[in-house]
Amino acid sequence: MSIKESKGLRLSSVITLLLGLFAIGAIIWIIVSPTKDDAKPQKARLAIGESAPDFEVTNTHGDKVSLADYKGKVVVLNFWASWCEPCVKEMPLINEVYQSNRSDVATLFVNAGESKGTVNEFLAAHHFEFPVMIDVTGKVSGLYGIIGLPVTYIIDKNGNLHQSIVGEISSREQLQTYIQSAASD
Repeated sequence: MSIKESKGLRLSSVITLLLGLFAIGAIIWIIVSPTKDDAKPQKARLAIGESAPDFEVTNTHGDKVSLADYKGKVVVLNFWASWCEPCVKEMPLINEVYQSNRSDVATLFVNAGESKGTVNEFLAAHHFEFPVMIDVTGKVSGLYGIIGLPVTYIIDKNGNLHQSIVGEISSREQLQTYIQSAASD
């Protein structure tokens, strides 16, 4: 093979590689670029004091659950996923609070984006007893402006947002204080 043919072959290979990378980049851009629906402005967070958005989802037992079902009770609404380390780390603490307040406080764990099978496997492995709702489509997470996990909202007896906690809950006492404060409103 002559030097001229060798350079031509290398140039052809480089051009093919660049075209392939460009095509892959274009495909990725198309997949991740926002659609018209995605471009609508969304709230990053809900305001404390405003009415908590109502929703209806299915729990791990297949029953429909609505936030309106809990009107008149304080609600601890926690958004989580099994792959989220801070979510998993805070669960024993929230489970303790759930166990000690279950007659007065509704604790709803909303799994964000995982299948019922994944959620049930996780719950079986960790032996938690709290009620879990499954938000496979992300509709409920969207209503609450969830952009990261975990996020917990404390909702007062009137259905208003009393407190939001973004990130891992690490203090049982602090969570209990938020719950008691919401109960007294």
